[in-house]
Amino acid sequence: MHYGDDHWHEECGVFGIYGDPEAAEKTYLGLYALQHRGQESAGIASTDGSSIALKKGLGLLWSVFADPAAMPRLRGSAAIGHNRYSTRGASDIINAQPIYIESRLGEMALAHNGTITNATDLRRSLQERGAIFQTTSDSEIMLHLMAHSREESFMAILRDALTQLQGAFSLVLLTPERLIAVRDPFGFRPLSLGRLGQAHVVASESCAFDIIGAEYIRSVGPGEILEIDAAGMRTHRLNPAPRLCACIFEHIYFARPDSLVFGEKVDKVRRRLGKELAREAPCEADIVIAVPDSGNTAALGYARESGLRYEIGLIRNHYIGRTFIAPHQDKRNLDVRVKLNPVRGVIEGRRVVLIDDSIVRGTTMRQIVHLLRSKGAAEVHVRISSPPIGYACYYGIDISDKAELIANAHSIEYVRDYIEADSLAYLSTQAMLRTVEDGSQYCTACFTGEYPGPVPEGFRKIGF
Repeated sequence: MHYGDDHWHEECGVFGIYGDPEAAEKTYLGLYALQHRGQESAGIASTDGSSIALKKGLGLLWSVFADPAAMPRLRGSAAIGHNRYSTRGASDIINAQPIYIESRLGEMALAHNGTITNATDLRRSLQERGAIFQTTSDSEIMLHLMAHSREESFMAILRDALTQLQGAFSLVLLTPERLIAVRDPFGFRPLSLGRLGQAHVVASESCAFDIIGAEYIRSVGPGEILEIDAAGMRTHRLNPAPRLCACIFEHIYFARPDSLVFGEKVDKVRRRLGKELAREAPCEADIVIAVPDSGNTAALGYARESGLRYEIGLIRNHYIGRTFIAPHQDKRNLDVRVKLNPVRGVIEGRRVVLIDDSIVRGTTMRQIVHLLRSKGAAEVHVRISSPPIGYACYYGIDISDKAELIANAHSIEYVRDYIEADSLAYLSTQAMLRTVEDGSQYCTACFTGEYPGPVPEGFRKIGF
């Protein structure tokens, strides 16, 4: 994360399709719908049944595939794709995905969303056995585990590799003969199954189905392995985890509101978050506004439940990327003003309830409160549609150091004073879990510190 960024970053987006003559083109469109999940690199691997072709690069999807000659080289009726935000491994071209290798099993390409928590130990063990790594990404480890497996059949080899992994993984694997889609037994990260004519489609979110006209079928189950080839689709299972741990932040922030994630409509969950927040933390005010875009839907729920008027009080500049660099040294103070601009006619003289999904460091929220006051806001009351984030995440989100979190060492009163709001309230963990069908199936470790499994000592986001 960079200075002043008060949000957790997207992990990655994966997409796969089998049985469509325009597989690479469909994959491109699917990745376009998933661009919000990763903006550092993008790539597509496709197969015509005999070999795998690959194109990947740094930057947004459109820039990686700006060369009109790139897509025609990606022939075949099966393809996988990936948008990357690095949660483990540096942001270099070598770590862009899909990762391609040739081994005794033939050609394979892999695209992965999540974080392997025992990656350091696995990598060290593989290197001692002679493995040579091309990348610093934990995603490559699974391919080496497969190459070193002593099992005989492809599915036995795959299961042997997967059962050695700890942590979060939703992934797609492509060989010239088949497409594989896997979700880890805890079910941390999302993965959905769809259908387009006779083709099978998988994606991190269902919005990737909408853009190509595919039909959403269901969520891929925790621990489920989908094997898709010319004979159709078959399901295999990994051993179940002690409990299910879907990431609640997919609903709070990461996923697009028009997606189905973990079988639930994200828009509906976010509206419920806002309604629960209004019940728990009402406020005497004139208007409700959101920090766009992530706070928009929760703000609508808050306004409806509270009876306050919803207004568009902050305008977001959608043409500013995460790599924006100011042409002088005062970038830290310019960051928010470049990205967000208050509407004076909406703000001036009014008591404002400001809705956002989370606070990480507090620096950005502090600047937003200052912006609203500069446009004449009489009062600014901050309401957050999730509990205070006090603990690191090791399952696919980019904070692995709790020292980065303002709520880890400070009280709500301290945070309120730091951001200079008139009041501050967060949603409780209990109310948050009431917004989903079964709250017991969600991971809340970043709020409670209760992790579903052991985290290796010395775990770090980057490097081995």
